[in-house]
Amino acid sequence: MNEMKIKSMETQTIVQKGFCQKCLGQGKNTAVIPPVKYILTSFIASFLGILAISYVALEAQLFALFPPLGASAVLLYGAPSALFSQPRNLLGGHLIAALVGVIIHRVLGINVVSIALAVSLAIVIMLTTKTTHPPAGATALLGVAASEGSFLWPFIPVAISVLILLLVALIVNNLDNNRSYPEFWY
Repeated sequence: MNEMKIKSMETQTIVQKGFCQKCLGQGKNTAVIPPVKYILTSFIASFLGILAISYVALEAQLFALFPPLGASAVLLYGAPSALFSQPRNLLGGHLIAALVGVIIHRVLGINVVSIALAVSLAIVIMLTTKTTHPPAGATALLGVAASEGSFLWPFIPVAISVLILLLVALIVNNLDNNRSYPEFWY
């Protein structure tokens, strides 16, 4: 009987070590600091993109849209070749998330369950449509909390703001000889 307890404890320790090892990470950070020109281009692009949408948002008093668009700017201008940065992901992710947020707002109103459900459903739909754009999770949340349930909200201000960011990404990323954007459209 004691041998069984010892074996059970050993197995439990191995399982715990495996889980803990996974939590500690398996590899090393291999990121490198990009060249100064790349960093400067990212700065200029993000400044111009956020400047343009800030002007539109402040004129229309739509302050709540800034967080997901700031995160999108990091992807578009800091990592333009990343899968999540491509136009399909940017446009599709934000539009899907905005529509999901508005629909959930209309069906369930504003509450903790509706906010969690909107973000989770947006993730599922983005994954199944190959339009995953991480900042769009915040757009789904705002669709519930800030859209007032308006089906116009996904288009004005969301789509307009996203198109402004995309236009700046197309111009600035392609002016730099070391960058090319996008990798694909569809």
